[in-house]
Amino acid sequence: MSFPSVRHVTPSVRVFAGEGALAALPREFDRAGIRRAVVFCGASMRRHTEAVARVESALGDRLAGWFDGVREHSPLPAVEHAREVLEATGADAVVALGGGSAIVTGRAASILLAEKADVRDVCTRRVDGRLVSPKLDTPKIPQWIIPSTPTTAYAKAGSAVRDPETGERLALFDPKTRAAGVFMDPVIAGTAPVSLVRSSALNAFAMAVDGLQSDTDDPLADALLAYALRLSREWLPRLDVASDGEPRLRLMFAALLAGQGSDHTGTGLAQALSHAVGPRSTVANGTVEAMLLPPTMRFNTQVTKRRLVQVAEVLGGGHRPDDGAAEAIDAVEHLLAAVGVPRRLRDVGVDRAALPEIVEHAMDDWAITRVPRPATREDLEALLDRVW
Repeated sequence: MSFPSVRHVTPSVRVFAGEGALAALPREFDRAGIRRAVVFCGASMRRHTEAVARVESALGDRLAGWFDGVREHSPLPAVEHAREVLEATGADAVVALGGGSAIVTGRAASILLAEKADVRDVCTRRVDGRLVSPKLDTPKIPQWIIPSTPTTAYAKAGSAVRDPETGERLALFDPKTRAAGVFMDPVIAGTAPVSLVRSSALNAFAMAVDGLQSDTDDPLADALLAYALRLSREWLPRLDVASDGEPRLRLMFAALLAGQGSDHTGTGLAQALSHAVGPRSTVANGTVEAMLLPPTMRFNTQVTKRRLVQVAEVLGGGHRPDDGAAEAIDAVEHLLAAVGVPRRLRDVGVDRAALPEIVEHAMDDWAITRVPRPATREDLEALLDRVW
């Protein structure tokens, strides 16, 4: 008999969704003693006057300022500028308004503010051949999230910033930067283009599939990931046809569940590769990760066959238990085709000559330390070559 051996710690986060979600924000700030919050967003969000007005109304005189310099992939210069804004305003909280880049930029800026260190002194790096994430002890200002996209970043403690000069992805990790609360407002959820919502939701879908491939025997994580997958299957195809915002909010829940569940199982090979491929492509990271999901699933099958039966069942299969892995991959490819995900890296602007560099960056990604089947550089080069 095999008993699960589980250490499952659920981080505290308070979630509010629906028309009255933002009404809870002042009460949450009262509870936490927040007096000076800076809102992080991109320039396009700042131009959404109704969204801005809703946030300003909710914050009232606790709005200490705006940082609207958020950029895709959280480039290091933007993060360092954001840190300066936090310091200049005397902020005691960050409100991330928008998608994953706003959330990550806010988290990273709060780390640099508190640690008073160069990013390379506090990021994950190789030490004696191992990836090591420094323990960051200094208290951090809390973050609240008002999302426009369904990103797994709601649930995470990691922040990855990109050095535009070297192309490096510098990963920061601090559990103290996890969101204190998430406010899913339907008006703000409606500000993002459908293409961006889809890409973010595809990241959550891929993360749920990858998490369910893990050999971690954690029924609580499986429950979170399986329901995230079920919501993704149901609501992703409705993004283009729904006349209201319901799919967007449902997919936000899927993203939160996928982010929480994958904390306990790992996020998989597709994510490690997408982190390196994404900045070199013409599409968002979530779309790249979804593209890479079927080939990485095939790579994993020699160790994930039993686990993939569950994926097939959640996606509406389970009719071929003797070949659940193939059925799961077929089901994933069917859903990705239905929502228009490209199949080849060449179709999204990735240069074949960049593949070796992509592999080098992927091998230094923390996500690659928690994969069901370890991969060598040669394995990754062959995999990417086949999908190119």
